[in-house]
Amino acid sequence: MTDHDSLAERGRALEEDYFRRKDRALIEKMREAAAREQARGELGRRTGLQDPALVEELQELGFAPDTVILLPLVPVLEMAWAEGGITAAERQLLVKLARGRGVQEGDAADRLLDQWMARRPDPQVFSRAGRLIAAMLATGGADEAQGGLTADDLVAYCEKVAEASGGVLGFIGRVSSEEKALLSRIASELKTRHT
Repeated sequence: MTDHDSLAERGRALEEDYFRRKDRALIEKMREAAAREQARGELGRRTGLQDPALVEELQELGFAPDTVILLPLVPVLEMAWAEGGITAAERQLLVKLARGRGVQEGDAADRLLDQWMARRPDPQVFSRAGRLIAAMLATGGADEAQGGLTADDLVAYCEKVAEASGGVLGFIGRVSSEEKALLSRIASELKTRHT
């Protein structure tokens, strides 16, 4: 075999390897796109949202089919963070509410809730989730994620969390001015968009 033949063979091998890697990358991109599309469909089904832009927004916020059950709890979580941290009583109420909605200890939704209680979510999660919850409530068909909750139920849970934190001087039942303002905004946002 001449040097020319061996160089040509080496060139073909490198070319074949290059195209094999490109094919694998393309196949992986196609799998990822199919998985995103499947997750988008499942999110729409679980929330009752039919608008693809709203479902895509859920994905942008980090929700997946196994965590979207937490979406209606976001205003309650925001209330818990209103004074800069989550108290033990607020944490207990959030966990109780999550368990009552079907979040199992150790599942993906539970782990996400733990993360949110340990580190305040990005403000975008709070501001954008309110609009998505209102849209979900408006569909009326989001039983899996909504769990039969109404705007009034969510506001009531927010009130319980605000009262649990102890207000200004730690007196149970006292609601701080920050919490009152936030409660008013949440109630207005959920009830106005829902009706």
